[in-house]
This record gives sequence, C-alpha cells and structure tokens, in this order.
Amino acid sequence: MPVARTILQLISTVCLCIACTTLRAQSADGAAIVPFEINVSDEAIADLQYRLANARLPAQIPGTGWEYGTNAQYLKELIDYWQTRFDWREQEAQLNTLDQFITTIDGLPIHFIHQRSSNPDAIPLMITHGWPGSIAEFRHIIGPLTEPQQYGGNAEDAFHVVAPSLPGFGFSGEPQERGFNPERMAQILAALMQRLGYDQYGLQGGDWGAIINRILAHQFADRVLGLHSNFVLASPPEDPAIRDDVTEAEMTARRERQAFMADEVGYQQIQGTKPQTLGVALNDSPAGLAAWIVEKFHGWSDIDQQSVDGLDAKFSKDDMLTDISIYWFTASITSSARIYYENRNFPAAEPLGYVEVPTAGAIFPKEIYLTPRRWAEEQYNIVRWTLMPRGGHFAAMDEPELLLDDIRAFFRSL
Repeated sequence: MPVARTILQLISTVCLCIACTTLRAQSADGAAIVPFEINVSDEAIADLQYRLANARLPAQIPGTGWEYGTNAQYLKELIDYWQTRFDWREQEAQLNTLDQFITTIDGLPIHFIHQRSSNPDAIPLMITHGWPGSIAEFRHIIGPLTEPQQYGGNAEDAFHVVAPSLPGFGFSGEPQERGFNPERMAQILAALMQRLGYDQYGLQGGDWGAIINRILAHQFADRVLGLHSNFVLASPPEDPAIRDDVTEAEMTARRERQAFMADEVGYQQIQGTKPQTLGVALNDSPAGLAAWIVEKFHGWSDIDQQSVDGLDAKFSKDDMLTDISIYWFTASITSSARIYYENRNFPAAEPLGYVEVPTAGAIFPKEIYLTPRRWAEEQYNIVRWTLMPRGGHFAAMDEPELLLDDIRAFFRSL
C-alpha cells in the first residue's frame, strides 16, 4: 500500500505540474487578442483532493482563537469542505460565463475579462484586484455593472468592464525578469486599455489594484475619466497645519486600525524580502495556501475577530475557495507575492505626484489602512468621499451593493 500511494502521489504531482504550465496564459502573437477559457485538468483536481486528504495540520493551544494565526478548527472545516463539498467545475463554469481573453504586452501574456454592456454608450471601466485577490473577487458585480437594468438599476449607469489578472497573478503569465513593480504593471494595464480601443475610461480598485490605478491615473491622466478607489493611501502632509486639520473621529479610526494592523503585517515582511522561500511551502501544500489566504479574509473583514466561525457570516466558502483555488491551480502564489519584493526593491522611475484625475474614495471602516480626507486631498483631486457604514478590505465580495452604488454615483456625476 505505501508503494502504491507513493506511485499515485508521483503521478499526481507530474500531472499537476503539466496542468499548471498549460493553465496559465500562453503568449499570443504580437498584438493579437485571443479568447480564453478556464479548463483545469481532472488530474489537477484529483491531485488537489489527494493533498487535502493527506494534509498534516498543526495542533492549536487550547482556548485560543485567531491571535496566533489561522484558527485550526476553522481551517479543518474549510479543508474538509474543499475536499468533499466544493465543486470546482461549478465555479469554473460560472467564471467561464464571462468573456475572457489573452494578449501579450511587455513580453508577458495578460489574461483579462472583457465584458461589454448591451448599452453602446456605457463607460469603459477597468476594475483591478490586489493580493490575495483575483478576478474571482469581481464575478458577482460584473453583471450589475454591465447590465444594471437587469439587477434593478438604470441602464444609463452601465459600464463596459475590463478586469485583468495582474502580471504574475492567476491566469496571466509569470514575469521572468526582475523589476515588475506596480509602475510597470500600471503601464501594462494602460497598454491593455489602448489595445482594446478605449481612449478614455474609468478606473476602480482596491489593495494593489488601487495603488496601480493611482500610478496609471497620474502617468496617463489624459486617458482616465475618473479614479474610484476603496483603498486610498496618502502619506501624512509635511505641513503641520494640514496634517493636523483632520477630525477627531478620523484620527481615532486611523489609530485603531494602525494598532490592529501592528500584528497583521508579518506577511508584508516575508513577501517583501523572501517570497521565494515562502512560495516553496504554499505552492506545495493547499492546506498551507488556504491558511495563508483565509487569515487575510478573516483579519481584514468587518467581522467579530474573536469568533472562530465569523467568516461564514460574511463570505461563502465557495467564494473564498474559488479565489484560493485559482492560486492553487495556476501555481501563482509565489509570483503574486513577489509584487511586495519588487515594490520594495525597484522604486518607480517617475515619482508619484498629484493625481489631477477626479477621484472618489469609498472608505470602508475595517479597511486595513485609513487615510483622513484632508490628507488625501493633498495628493488626489478628491471630488467624492463616502464613509461606508460597514465593510472591510474585500469590498466587492464583502459589501457589493455599497460598492456598486458608490461607483455608479461617482461616474454619473462626471
């Protein structure tokens, strides 16, 4: 039996390697835009289930919750669900209802959703994910964005949606050279929109998507109609009069999030210094990958942080596992984590200046960093600032209706 198991494991591993190589985008010729469909092999799914069934999980100190990291009880439940109840084929089919393509930019295959509205006057809008996100974050808002009249909205609020997989993430290609920092990614996304024939368009994003969009809006201001961000970053102004010109409520909220995040930034340090070492573990163990990512869903969301199963009240296991499965099946956790290293070690060639593009901030109270509006106004042309009543970092999954309403209201006003 041990010999048979070893042989099965070897075969599964080989099949997984082949699947990962073929699943991620292959280079299109020149400026060609090629249709793309997600199709994970049966062998890769079988390999995943084998690894989940044989996961070796650590024990947890009795009486503890999430303070040491991902809760062991919750992780076991999640892994059991992933192995026995999660249906990747169903999630894959849902993702494949969206129009997906591949094109090569800067020598790298770029995967993206391009869902056009039936309204010919719709505004082109690029929505950009971050880490540990993916295009799966947006699958429940793309329909309401492109065809709002089918979801109780107005047809005039329609968008043509472009949702790229960032370089090194998901179904896009993995950079084979150093220096793929956010600035270079912004330039790739600007080239993508140009290739699609959009001379002017809106931007929306959070996490790294917001950072990349900010760079794009600064460097290609003539192309961007408006910048909508649910992750507005701005450093404290040097002028003390401006720095202190904030409300007590804003500073209290900022200090509370800073205190909370003091114990939440270990991932930034390791991904910003030694992503390759971390990747060996996460690329080999789906249980480890799930623990690494689901910890962020827990810590960065508007839930009871002391509750073992508080996540289930906010996110479905299917939604979280679809995101995690994309990282697993594409073997992209290592290349995606490198964005932290590249950002730290390869500064932008063009200094980040004032963003003249009209900008909206959608401020969710449990976002990982909170910026006072007055500080943001020193670095962006802020024309809309919405303090959300609830929600956290993963806005498109966490509070899709609040996010949708704010996106529509912002671009309607331009």
